[in-house]
Amino acid sequence: MKSLKIVLIAAGLLTVGTVLAEDAGLALAKKSGCLACHAEDKKVLGPSYKDVAAKYKGQADAETKLVAKVKNGGGGVWGPMPMPANAKVSDADLHTLVKWILSH
Repeated sequence: MKSLKIVLIAAGLLTVGTVLAEDAGLALAKKSGCLACHAEDKKVLGPSYKDVAAKYKGQADAETKLVAKVKNGGGGVWGPMPMPANAKVSDADLHTLVKWILSH
């Protein structure tokens, strides 16, 4: 019975951790202005986060690639609209944001 309680507590903590990570990613997207050009499930000026996650699914270096893309900007991947650089966003926040995007 004690081991069942431990498992249930661990599952609860994992769920809370996942929810907090999702909230942190969304909060960073709002704070950093990402939602002016992106949405979670539909194309705005840039691709949806679901489309980005699908494109990079299974790529071991996806997080590294996307952090660089978000930080430095670029173009030509999703059409003619260039991605502006976001050099003012900290590296830690960029990694949190990209992990959140890839979780879609």
